[in-house]
Order: sequence, then structure tokens, then C-alpha cells
Amino acid sequence: QVQLVESGGGLVQAGGSLRLSCAASGSISSRNELGWYRQAPGKQRELVAVFTSSGITNYADSVKGRFTISRDNAKHTVSLQMNSLKPEDTAVYYCNAKVWTGTYNRFYWGKGTLVTVSS
Repeated sequence: QVQLVESGGGLVQAGGSLRLSCAASGSISSRNELGWYRQAPGKQRELVAVFTSSGITNYADSVKGRFTISRDNAKHTVSLQMNSLKPEDTAVYYCNAKVWTGTYNRFYWGKGTLVTVSS
């Protein structure tokens, strides 16, 4: 089992910055993929950024150049630095862990943290 707890959401004006953090505990290791997804009202959950098991970072096109994902394997945390925020970034942001069980990938989710960007 893996537990994920997000923090750092809030209200910010367009052009501002926020930093989200996610603390992972339980059966998590540096080999597991950690990332951030978001879900805006009336929309499907989408990938924002991910740190793959091989150390590669991937970003959604809409956040490239503005968001930066980072990871601390010693502390089992993953963070998302969000700069130049836009109203369309408003969403609930979820931390995600992908863990290989030996036969399939199992996905874990945090409860989410709300980010609201005002225009």
C-alpha cells in the first residue's frame, strides 16, 4: 500500500506562482513513477507532469516552460513548482504513484489539493 498526501494548493492571481508538494509513504521506492495530474470542473483528469522510474520527466504541452517537477527520493516526496499561472490552470491537483506489482501496474492517488487562479 502507498499513501499520498498533497499540500500547497490555494488561491493565486494570474501570473503568480505556487508550489505543490506530495509526501509518499508505505511501499514506495525510487523506482516507482511519481507524478501530478489535475482535473478541472467538467473535464477529465489529465496528466500534468511525471517523474518516470528511469528518471525522465514528462510534461503536458500546456505547462511546459512554466511548471517544474522535482523529486526527493530520500524523503519520498515529489513537488510541482508552478510559475506564470493562468486561469485555465485552475483545477484539483492530484499526486499519483505508479507501482509495479510484478504482474501489473497499480495506481495510487492522493485526495487532491485545489488550485484556483484568478484573472
